[in-house]
This record gives sequence, structure tokens and C-alpha cells, in this order.
Amino acid sequence: MSRVPGWIGRLGAGLSEMGERLNEKRRDEDADPDNGEPNDPSGGEQEHVPPPPAYAPEVAPRPDPVAAVPWGMRVAAEAGWRLLVLAGTLWVLMKVISAVQLVVLAFVAALLITALLQPTVARLRRLGLPRGLATAVTAILGFVIMGLVGWFVVWQVMENANELSGQVQDGIDDLRKWLLNSPFHVTEDQINDIATSLREAVGANTEELTSAGLEGVTVIVEALTGILLAMFSTLFLLYDGKRIWQWFLKLVPEQARPGIAGAGPRAWRTLTAYVRGTVIVAMIDAIFIGLGTYFLGVPMAVPLAVIIFLASFVPLVGAVVSGALAVVVALVTQGVFTAVMALAVVLAVQQIEGHILQPFILGRAVRVHPLAVILSVAAGGMVAGIGGAVVAVPLVAVTNTVVGYLRSYARETALKQRPRSREATPTDVSLTDPPPQQ
Repeated sequence: MSRVPGWIGRLGAGLSEMGERLNEKRRDEDADPDNGEPNDPSGGEQEHVPPPPAYAPEVAPRPDPVAAVPWGMRVAAEAGWRLLVLAGTLWVLMKVISAVQLVVLAFVAALLITALLQPTVARLRRLGLPRGLATAVTAILGFVIMGLVGWFVVWQVMENANELSGQVQDGIDDLRKWLLNSPFHVTEDQINDIATSLREAVGANTEELTSAGLEGVTVIVEALTGILLAMFSTLFLLYDGKRIWQWFLKLVPEQARPGIAGAGPRAWRTLTAYVRGTVIVAMIDAIFIGLGTYFLGVPMAVPLAVIIFLASFVPLVGAVVSGALAVVVALVTQGVFTAVMALAVVLAVQQIEGHILQPFILGRAVRVHPLAVILSVAAGGMVAGIGGAVVAVPLVAVTNTVVGYLRSYARETALKQRPRSREATPTDVSLTDPPPQQ
């Protein structure tokens, strides 16, 4: 019995030595024979993959789909969907504006009238008048003057309607005689056929003319409604314009509020400069063209001058149309020579306006390219008729001022937010940073 424990101890020592040898052998087998790195820690043998034969072509891995799209196409796609969103927003906005077109035009007209009358209110307040009294005096005087101008035009047209009708008839007779004796070889029968066709066209379209008259009544009602809206809006803008602007700023997101708050006064100065300059230029046009037609003996020279003044608020187009009207009246009433002289007067005044008056009076306050003026007037006329043509150019001028200020404000804000705790090193300059201003 005394030998049994010794035998068991030797057996255990032999088993321990055998286990250590097996562990060492296993560690030797797990080691990589090439680079000495261990194989799969799970103890299994790695599957040996033979290299491809030399004649087999190399298959490149498939690139990322985003990387496969050209950079220009990715930029175009990113810009494209944003433009689609903006176009959809603009379309919805135009639909809303067209639905309430009368209200929008009345409010824009009130803004233009306020820009014209607000300096007078400020001057009266500096003289010591209360804000309410200064607003009431300015608004009443402004509306009375506008009403007197409109009444004067209507009165002059009604006073000279009979005389003008007779002169037009004489002019038509003179034109008929000239056609008979002209080298065009127009006969009496052809002229009578043209007159008969005109009378038949008028008789056949009696219903259309009647419906047009009813539509004219509707237009008059809408015009009176728009005038009342513009008057009330002007009163409130003159009296409480600053608080209305402060209330509007509360609707703007807080991050964009400082930029909008700075752009508002600049936009208002641009609008005020545009309205003042346009009124002065239109008045000069009306005075000189009216004097020219008066000395040439053209009837209704004063109403024509007032029409020229009002039409000059539509840039480029209004001056051309009103000048053409004066030339036509001179042609029908006074003959070809007077019409040619009236045309010379109109062209001379418009050349002086375009090259001297507008650059000198408007100056740099309203910087809009002539092409932008023509396109904006055409677009405004297509969208909202005469009212759209009148407000198109000041809208473009104000938008240009606002966009320019917001761009400079964003640049200045970015420069202020740039860290200046240490001097920049060449490694701090990013490739996306704009080049330094020279």
C-alpha cells in the first residue's frame, strides 16, 4: 500500500510533462512559417487559396456608385432639386398673389405714395407738429392734389371733345384725299369698301361691345375699391410705419433678424429715391412736351402733358406710348408738318431724360440695367397689367439693394466669427476658403 501513492505521483508527473510537450508543439504549429504571425486563433487550419494563374485578367473591385457619378453631374443634381423647390414656391406665391391681386396692387401703390409723402411728414414733425396731425395734413394735401389732377384731365378732355372730334373728322377727310391722290392708286370704291367693312364689323360685334362695357363697369368698381384700400393703407403707413416694421421683424427667424433689420431701411431709402426721381423726371417731361405741343398749336396740350406725366411712371414704355399719342393727335388735327415737329420735340425731351436727367437725379440710388428694366416691365405687364408694369422696376431696384446688403452682411458676419486666437499657419488654410481680397 505504501508504493501506490508514489506510483500515482510519477504517473501524474508524466502526464503533466506530456501535456506541456503537446502545448509547445501546438504553439509551434500555430505560428506562421513565413512571417511568424499566428494563424486562426480558433486552432483550425487556414484554407490554402492558390494564386490565380498568370493568364487570368485582374478584376478591379466595383467602385462606389456615388464616386462613379461625375462631379459636375452631382453638382447639377444638387442645384436642380433646389431650383425645383424654389420654382414650386414661386409658383404657389404667384397663384396666391393673383388671387388677391387687387389687394396686393393697392398695398404696393400705398407704399409708393408713402415713399413720396413720408419726407413731408418727417419735416412737419421736426417743425413741432404731433405725429397724427402731421400725417393728416400730409395725406389730405396729397390726396387732394392727386384728385385735382385727375379732375383736371377729365375736365379738359370733356371740354375739348367736340373740337377734337371735328378736327379728327377733318383729318380723316384730309387723309382720304391724300390717299386718292397718292402714288398708291387707291380708288374711291376701295375706301368706301373699307368704311363699309368697319361699320359691319362694329354692328356684328355689338354684343361683344356691350359685354365689354359691362366689364368696364366692373373694372371701375374694382378701381374704386383699390383706391380706397390704397388710401387707408397710406394713412396707416404714414402714421404707424415704424411699428408695423417692428412687428414684421418679429415674424422673421431670430438668426436672420439682424440682417433683415439692416436691409429694411436701405430698401426704403432706395424706394424713396426712386419715387422722388421718377416724379421729378416725369414732371420735366410733361412740362417740356406740353409746352412744345402748345406752341405747335396741338389741341388739348395740357391734358396731353398730364397723361405724359402719369405714363412716365412706367419706365421706357410709358414715355414712348404717351409721346406717340401726342404725335398722333398732332397728325390728325394739324397735319404732317406739325406731327413731325411734335415728334422732334418728344424725341429731344426723351433723349435729354435718358442721358442727363435720370443719371443726374436718380444717380446711384437706383442701379438697374436697362435690359432688366425692359424685362421687368414686360413681365409685370403680363402678370398684372398696367399696375404690374408700374411696380415692376421699383420692385427690382429694392430687391437688388436687399440682396446686395445681405451678401455683404453675411460676408462681414463670417469674418467676425472666424477665430483669431492664434496666427494662422499654412496648414490652417482650407482649400475651400475664398482667396484673400487684394
